[in-house]
Amino acid sequence: MKTISEIKSEFAAADISEYPSLYQRYGEDSRSGVKKLIEQCHKKEAALEAEKQRTEAMKYYEHKYEHLGWLCGIDEVGRGPLAGPVVAAAVILPTDSQILYLNDSKKLTAAKREKLYEVIMREAVAVGLGMADPERIDQINILQATYEAMREAVGKLSVMPQLLLNDAVTIPEIQIPQVPIIKGDAKSVSIAAASIVAKVTRDRMMEEYDKTFPEYGFASNKGYGAQIHIEALKKYGPCPIHRRTFITHFV
Repeated sequence: MKTISEIKSEFAAADISEYPSLYQRYGEDSRSGVKKLIEQCHKKEAALEAEKQRTEAMKYYEHKYEHLGWLCGIDEVGRGPLAGPVVAAAVILPTDSQILYLNDSKKLTAAKREKLYEVIMREAVAVGLGMADPERIDQINILQATYEAMREAVGKLSVMPQLLLNDAVTIPEIQIPQVPIIKGDAKSVSIAAASIVAKVTRDRMMEEYDKTFPEYGFASNKGYGAQIHIEALKKYGPCPIHRRTFITHFV
């Protein structure tokens, strides 16, 4: 008879799809350790099934408009920070996309976002990125700069979409039909994917800026108005990536 440790290793090495055959093999084992292991695996299966259903529910808009052709999710990150660019992403997922755990990037851990970013970049039909730097934000205001970044992201797609699914906004000066969806990054897999790509891209940029301007804590606060950032701003003044129109209260 195998030890519980050996059975644990067998379950650990198995794909979730192989669990039923393992249940068959060890279902009659009366040892509490084995029973507990099987129970844990049943919970894992239930959690995966629940995630599949949640993801399927997030394909409502994708299914509603799939007859039109390629659908592109649009989202941006960085409208609120005192420093750094605003970044927009445009993502076209395959019609049969099976990517799980997509969600509003703010609801995911940094590690989960990084993992999903790699999957999205590998599996997406096309990804476009656009951004507006702090100087541009100061010139034309954050809303217009966000629209500009979104237009740039769409313009960089290698495949032309037939419809844009946007997180809450309607982008001016774009000929492609658009559907603005309030809280779209939590309701559409395409917008969620764009949200993750934009967030990871911007976070990586801010971590790089932190190496040049370490006193502001950009690696941790990503340019938002955290206390350490505001204190540094008062002490050292602004650096080249600060948005001058955003920091008048502090400098």
